[in-house]
Amino acid sequence: MNLPSSLLLTDLYQLTMLQGYVEQGMEEQAPFEFFVRKLPPKRNFLLAAGLEQALSFLENLRFTSEELEWLNGSGLFRRALVDYLEKLHFTGDVHAMPEGTVFFPDEPIVRITAPLPQAQLVETRLINLLHFQTLIASKAARSVLVAPGKLLVDFGLRRAHGAEAGLLAARASYMAGFSGTSTVQAAPQFGIPIYGTMAHSFVQAHEDEAAAFERFAYANADNVVLLIDTYDTEAGAAKVVSIAPRLREKGIAIQGVRLDSGDLAEHARKVRRILDEGGLSDAVIFASGNLDESSVEQLVAAQAPIDGFGIGTRMDTSADAPYLDCAYKLEEYGGQARRKRSEGKATWPGRKQVYRRYDADGRMSGDILTLEDDPQGGEPLIQPVMYAGRRLNAAAPLTVLRERARNQLARLPQQLRTLEKGPDYPVQVSAALCDLAKTVDEHRLRMA
Repeated sequence: MNLPSSLLLTDLYQLTMLQGYVEQGMEEQAPFEFFVRKLPPKRNFLLAAGLEQALSFLENLRFTSEELEWLNGSGLFRRALVDYLEKLHFTGDVHAMPEGTVFFPDEPIVRITAPLPQAQLVETRLINLLHFQTLIASKAARSVLVAPGKLLVDFGLRRAHGAEAGLLAARASYMAGFSGTSTVQAAPQFGIPIYGTMAHSFVQAHEDEAAAFERFAYANADNVVLLIDTYDTEAGAAKVVSIAPRLREKGIAIQGVRLDSGDLAEHARKVRRILDEGGLSDAVIFASGNLDESSVEQLVAAQAPIDGFGIGTRMDTSADAPYLDCAYKLEEYGGQARRKRSEGKATWPGRKQVYRRYDADGRMSGDILTLEDDPQGGEPLIQPVMYAGRRLNAAAPLTVLRERARNQLARLPQQLRTLEKGPDYPVQVSAALCDLAKTVDEHRLRMA
């Protein structure tokens, strides 16, 4: 399912270019590829995400009568373009790496092949959808790698950069291996498990902290996880122990407590002792409070008795690397390969494929970037997913994508599984692709 958005949610230059294409009759097939030029600092890999929303966007590509009326009255466009857009729908093909696939710089994760105006128009929204979820899934995967077996919950909606970002971050992080999210809409929309506890305001609204805990437990008998650091963390833990017998008499079990401030490792050790001595050894300790993969790694390494983590702002905004140097570039037009030669932004021409090789232990050992019609040894990663504007298969369940991501992360070389920058993963450019680039360059020089 995709979130609704107007086709006017685009860059102006998409429409100004379309006007030129339409007036000149430039409607031959134009493959564009989406890829990332380089990894952010300290990143060793990326995790492809957002394809489902991209395909849904393409399937539903239509201008509404209100949008067409605005375009016609804006004074920016001629009637011929508005008439063209009135009949527009996506008729192209899509090839892509499945969501949850690990990839590296210069490797295209999506290729759109369609008449030039269609392939051009969709650029802005496709980048918007693919970039964001790939960014967040790649960030979330780092926490998954450093905290195996821990409950990881997305807590970032309230500080995400908008409602769509918060909802799609829940999807991307769950696909990457998180246990669930606090974002309620993610449950009916994506089938993601939702988790929640209580806020400090609930405790502050009561005169007595223990009474607040007890009332919350009565109101949420199947989800009694109590936030205990509003005033004094260890005193809060002792109050949880004090109300447990009364709750137990009514058939209510305290499932856990949450820590949200201070030295989480030290508090967790003291709270664990209080809970255990008070007969609540089954109650879990859940921690939150401006966490990211680095702080989670430190807590796990310190063997803090914390069973799960709520990770919010720093993940949903990818705080340490808030963008990817990504691009959506024309690789061919009318059967002729095209190549951008801009300084520092040169592209590889033609429709491409990526082949992945594995070592004897099943770990990724190297990729080959080549042309679609140049078979190589290894696993081809880019697959056909849409033909003539129609999906080739039903949307994959998110659980399937999540399992793919889990398998992909398990097959990463050990040196790429850490939070520190490891050696560059080998991506070889094939001779066929190098030869095509040389041919395109020579042709351009002759035409200059």
